[in-house]
Amino acid sequence: MREDDAPGENAPSAEDEFEEALRGDEESPERKPGLSDEVLALIADGRTYAEAEFAFQKSRLSYSAQQGKSAAISVLAALAFLHLALIALVVGAVIALTPYLTALGATAAVVGVLLLATLIVLLKARRRARNIADAFSEDEQ
Repeated sequence: MREDDAPGENAPSAEDEFEEALRGDEESPERKPGLSDEVLALIADGRTYAEAEFAFQKSRLSYSAQQGKSAAISVLAALAFLHLALIALVVGAVIALTPYLTALGATAAVVGVLLLATLIVLLKARRRARNIADAFSEDEQ
């Protein structure tokens, strides 16, 4: 048996090869990436991109949900204040009309105007609902 064939001190160990690869020794032969390496790198990059995009969309959805919740709360608060303002307007109208129509007459006048406004709004809503129903009816005219 020759000295060259024996596993001995001349053969580099796996640890030595690993350390050389980590250091990036110029003595080690450069290996050009093949097509399969490029495809694997492309797949890894695509996976990384997809994960980053998913995380971004998830955070954007979370942000939008939080902002939507805050907007809904703000709208409800605004509607509550509008309701209070309308109550104050009705009470003020009754108080303002009392000297002219008496308390009962002023109350009746304000209630009558409010009922008339309610009727007008309901008739408009019914007309629009019928327009929607006509748009989806099966009869082609």
